[in-house]
Amino acid sequence: TLSVCFSVDAEDSDDLVVSADVKGTDPNHDLAIVTVKMSDISDDVKSKIKVMEVGSSEDLALGEQVVAIGNALGYGQSVTTGIVSALDREVTVETDDGNTVTNNMIQTDASINPGNSGGALLNMKGQLIGINSVKASATGVEGMGYAIPIDTAMPIFEELKEIQSRDIVDEDKRGFMGIKPVDITSEAKQIYNMPSGAFVYEETNDSAAETAGLKKGDIITKMDGVIISSAEDLYERMQYYAAGTTVDVVIERSSNGQYEEQTISVTLGKKN
Repeated sequence: TLSVCFSVDAEDSDDLVVSADVKGTDPNHDLAIVTVKMSDISDDVKSKIKVMEVGSSEDLALGEQVVAIGNALGYGQSVTTGIVSALDREVTVETDDGNTVTNNMIQTDASINPGNSGGALLNMKGQLIGINSVKASATGVEGMGYAIPIDTAMPIFEELKEIQSRDIVDEDKRGFMGIKPVDITSEAKQIYNMPSGAFVYEETNDSAAETAGLKKGDIITKMDGVIISSAEDLYERMQYYAAGTTVDVVIERSSNGQYEEQTISVTLGKKN
């Protein structure tokens, strides 16, 4: 389950926590869109929240003062301040599935700790100019935090907004492709220049995947517009689709040693 907690003063504290759903994610940039139903938000809370103004990370200058907002160490909302230490800093981090991702970040000495990730980095006008992401944690390193520039994040958010919101389907009604997906090791990516995704290791005869044209060795990189970077991502996403639903699946298929992108429509079957 997922919930959103609004940090305002409400007449009824129970109104502050609202059930939420993940609309879409971009694991390569550590970004996601979370949605709540307007009907679930009380009138009292609605009257006290507002949309944050978005600035431009392109306008940032070295030494400019910034503020980081987050939930450091899970203690509740906290605010730290610092300056812009560097721009377009190339940062490589390891993802949960053991792969590495490199992005250009804003470097700041504002304290960014576990729990700040996903929080706002603001300029002195209160405008959103970055999304707090990671902290350099090597021994002896202090004051090196990183944020995703908002000019990088906004086009990704616009794409994720187009994904249809879905609710988790009861397990006995869920659709199945009929494949066994596995992760791709970092070594395989380097040696064979394989893209990130869910590798189709096996497929069953007469399955939805086989009928649609998926083949063993294909790499699923998107499902219904949602980026798939691992087998776990695919399993997670399949919870939202009932048997009989037709979804567009983007794959990379090897051809003469090169991977080529294709989109295949799959009508999900029932679990046998």
